[in-house]
Amino acid sequence: MFNLPNILTMIRVALIPVFVILFYWPTPRSNLMAAVVFIIAALTDLLDGFLARKLHKTTKFGAFLDPVADKIMVCVALVLIVEFYSVHVSEFFPHMNLLVSIPAMIIIAREITVSALREWMAELGKRAMVAVSWVGKWKTTIQLISIAGLIWRMDEVIIYCSLGMLMVATVLTIWSMIMYLKVGFANMREGNR
Repeated sequence: MFNLPNILTMIRVALIPVFVILFYWPTPRSNLMAAVVFIIAALTDLLDGFLARKLHKTTKFGAFLDPVADKIMVCVALVLIVEFYSVHVSEFFPHMNLLVSIPAMIIIAREITVSALREWMAELGKRAMVAVSWVGKWKTTIQLISIAGLIWRMDEVIIYCSLGMLMVATVLTIWSMIMYLKVGFANMREGNR
C-alpha cells in the first residue's frame, strides 16, 4: 500500500487543505502560491500513474484513491474560482461569473456521472470499456491548465486565456461524457435483451 505512486497520491490529498488556505490567505502572492500548489498536485497525478505502470506498483488502494484525489482537487478548485469570480465580477466584464460557473457545473456533473458509470460498468465486469480516452486526457490537461491560470490571475491576459481554455475543456468534457454514456447505454440495452 505504501509504495511511491500511492505516497504521491496521498501527498496530493494532503495538498488540498494547503491549497485552500493559500487561496484565501490575504497576501499579494497567495494566488501565485495557490496556483503553484495546484500545479504540483496536478504533476503528482501524472507522475504517480506513470510510476505505477513503469514500476509495476499498481494497487487496489491506488486505483481507488488516485481518481478520488483528482476529482476532489479539481472540484475544490472549481468551487473556489466560482466564488472568487462571483464576488469580484465587477472587476471584469459583466457575466464573467457565469462563464466560470456554468463550465464548473458541467465539469463537476460530468465527473459524478462518469464515476457512477465506471462503477456500474465495473460491476458488470466491463470497466475497461470506459477507460480514459484521448479526449478525456486532453480534457484533463486543458482543464488543469485553465484552472491554474484562473487561480493565478496574474493579469487580464492570463485570466481571459484561461477562461477560453476552460471553454475548450468544457466542450471536451461534454464530448467525452457522451462517448462514455454511449458505451453505458449500449450495455444497458444488452441487459434488457
